[in-house]
Formats: sequence, structure tokens, C-alpha cells
Amino acid sequence: MKYRVEHQTTYVNARPVSVGHNEARLTPRVTARQAVLSHAIQIEPPPSGCTTLTDYFGNTVTQFIFNQGYSTLSISAVNEVSLVAPQDASDPGPNWESLRSELAEHASAESLDAYEFCFESPRCRVAAEFAEYGKASLEPARPLRLVLVDLLDRIHRDFRYDAQATTVTTPVEQVFRQRRGVCQDFAHLMISVLRSCGLAARYVSGYLRTISAPGKPRLVGADASHAWLSVYAGRLGWIDVDPTNRQFTALDHITLAWGRDYTDVAPVKGVYIGGSSPQLQVSVDVRPVEERS
Repeated sequence: MKYRVEHQTTYVNARPVSVGHNEARLTPRVTARQAVLSHAIQIEPPPSGCTTLTDYFGNTVTQFIFNQGYSTLSISAVNEVSLVAPQDASDPGPNWESLRSELAEHASAESLDAYEFCFESPRCRVAAEFAEYGKASLEPARPLRLVLVDLLDRIHRDFRYDAQATTVTTPVEQVFRQRRGVCQDFAHLMISVLRSCGLAARYVSGYLRTISAPGKPRLVGADASHAWLSVYAGRLGWIDVDPTNRQFTALDHITLAWGRDYTDVAPVKGVYIGGSSPQLQVSVDVRPVEERS
């Protein structure tokens, strides 16, 4: 499956920014299931300097600075990617207890690399309340994939999607108490539960293709950035799951970046001097290449 993704981010300031240092993680990752066919980022006004590097987690980062003033900043990323369906979808994988032991004992190079995703991070917590919530899904000797199915079902049943309930800075403990949130919150929540039970889980940012309702026109720019998580599964590698939509990812999820939590992979972030009351506008369009005219 091939997609073209157009991601437009615009900041409009009431007063000009005088100096700005920014970074963007808007280049899709190359994975076993995802190939990047083309990539381009355009920044307006042209920055004073721009460079590309790879961060600790292997994500591509575009860093750019402004030494001159601007009132409006526009960042446009256009990517084409190709995805293939995951293999071994019917394999339930190792049981969760053996994975927990493998991680704790650093039994392989892969489990040692994954072990860093067992700990707390700025947005995800290792705590008794999350371990207690996860306990109901962790039956003895239960294969990991079945643990994830059960946990996805419970989160879908117990929590409600509510775009007004949280902000980008809402702590995961508050999400857990109020039982409401958005995709970022549900990813942080499920990661916190799994890490609290001794398993390794990382945060994934990307895009989700949306499909119009029957008889309704497809609205350009109506797609959105999305968040889910990936869980270490031993011989199966990493398994991606989307708690917001109660599913394992397949051909509709396009991966941008991964890290411990949102703080590691925000699509655009930076610091600046000057400016006031910035207004943020984001537009995302995910379209199969075959649909282009």
C-alpha cells in the first residue's frame, strides 16, 4: 500500500518572533514494513540555518534556526511511503512472563535494547495503580498477543475518547482517574500499564488514514496526526497496537518516530524569543497514491 502524506503546520504570532530554535520530526521511519519513497520539508520564511540529524532513538530530525524576525512560521512536509502488512499475525507469541524474565535478565542483545522502555519517562509512570489495572489481563502463561487483545478491549470499554477532556500536558495519572482522553493519552496509559507489569513498550507517533462515511465526500486535510504504541515481543520483534481504535496496526498506520513518550517525538517543537499569543494551525492529508489524479 502506497500513501502520500501532506502535513502542514502554521504558527501565527500577534507580535514577531525575534529568535527561534526549532526541530521537526516529520520524516517517516524506514522499518521492516515501511519504506520511504520520497520526502521533502519546506519552511517559510527560509531559516537562517537548517540541518538534518538522527536522534538517540534513530528518528530523523530537521533542526532549523531563525536569527531574524518573523510573524508567521509555516512548515510543510510531503512524504510518500510504502507499507506491507505485518507477518505472523496469527502467532500468539511468547507468554508475557517469559518476556518479563527475558527483559530483566537481558537475555539477548534485542532484549537489552528493549529494556530501556521498561522504565518511567516524563509522560509515562511505573506505579502500583497501573500494575493493578494490568493484572486482570495477565493470566498465568498467557501469550503476549492475547494479553494485548484483552487490554485493548478493557481500555476501549473503560475509557472514553473526549477531545475536550485533556491537553497535551495532562498527566497520565489524571487520564487514568477521569477515564477520558485522546490518542496520546491512551498510548501513555497503555504504556504505563505494560511498563508497570515489567514489559517494554515505546510511544509511536505517525498518521492514521481515515475513510469517509459511505456517500460522503473525502475532505482534504481532514486526517490527523496519531499516536499508538509498540510492545516488545521477543522472537516476534515489536508489535504495534492502537488503543484508541482497539486494534493491531496494519496498513492504515504510517510511522513517523518513536521514543519513550510524546516528549521524545513531538512533530514540531522549539524555543523562541519574542512573539505573543501564537495561534497554531495543523492540516494533515493522507491519501493512497492510486487516488491521485
